[in-house]
This record gives sequence, structure tokens and C-alpha cells, in this order.
Amino acid sequence: MAKLVASRYANALFEVGVSDGTTEALNNDLKVIVDLFNENEDFLKILKAPLISKEEKKALVEKIYDNNTSLEMMNFLKVLIDKDRIGIIGEIFTEFNSLINEKNNILEAVAITAVPMSEIDLNNLKLKLSESKGKNITLKNEVDKSVIGGVLVKMGNEEIDGTIKTRLEKLKDQLSQIIA
Repeated sequence: MAKLVASRYANALFEVGVSDGTTEALNNDLKVIVDLFNENEDFLKILKAPLISKEEKKALVEKIYDNNTSLEMMNFLKVLIDKDRIGIIGEIFTEFNSLINEKNNILEAVAITAVPMSEIDLNNLKLKLSESKGKNITLKNEVDKSVIGGVLVKMGNEEIDGTIKTRLEKLKDQLSQIIA
């Protein structure tokens, strides 16, 4: 349910950004705000607290963000406070970022490996994924020692599993079927 609500708010903000040509600026503003909330969870708790009036919350947001954000983002924050939706701002940012990526034909991917990938290998993988998907790929590398070797690529809902760990598990299953 929260994802659906976040999607609606993200779509509304995205529409404003498209009509004004400010989607990137709104995305940057939203990222700064979400990062601040993540760093200062108490601040977000104050904005979610039912005992504090909505007017006090909006005044607090104005004092903090007035000179640091656009009028559109300030109004958006006030709407979130009025509708008691400020608690899902992180999900809204995720959905908004997805809309921008879709607009710009970008697909975010994560390459999970046992050891950090070199820049050359990362760029080669990025090029191959871009060619196969027909999209611009942004690729991050995460290290997970349990992978043992190979690479696991996650793109949206899709996974490309070329890890030794998975190959060993498949081999184990095949051997157990032969023995049984």
C-alpha cells in the first residue's frame, strides 16, 4: 500500500518537474532532504509526531529548507505534512528516481562479486549490459564474500547469476539426483 501511495506522490511531483523542466533539480532537492532525514531520524520523528500541529511542522520545514530548496519542493513537503505522508518520503524518492531513470532510458544495476572489480572490468560489463538491454546502464559493484567467485548482476527485477556458489549448488543438486 505504501508503495502505491509513494508512487502517486512521486508521479505528481514528476509531472510538476516535467512541466517546469525541473525534474533533475527536484530529484537533487529530494535526495538532500531524504539524506538529511536518514542522518537525523529524530527530525523525521518530529515531523511524523501526531502531537505537534501541522502548522508547527510546516513552519519548522520552512525555517530549515526555505533557502535551500525550490518553491515546488517546499510546497510538496507541506502537502506531505498536510496529508500525513512525510513518513514515506524515502519511498517517494525511490519512485521519483525510477521515473527519471525511465525518462532518460537508464537502468540501474548492481554487480555483486567476492572481490572488488577493476574499473576496466566494471566498464566492460557495463558496455555488455547496455548492448543487451538497449539502455544506458549505471553499474555499482558490491562485495559479498559468500559469492566465492564470478558475478551476480541485479537489474530491476532481473538477476543474471554467474557465480561459482550457484554453479556448485546446481552441481550438488544434480549429484544428489544421480545418487538417489
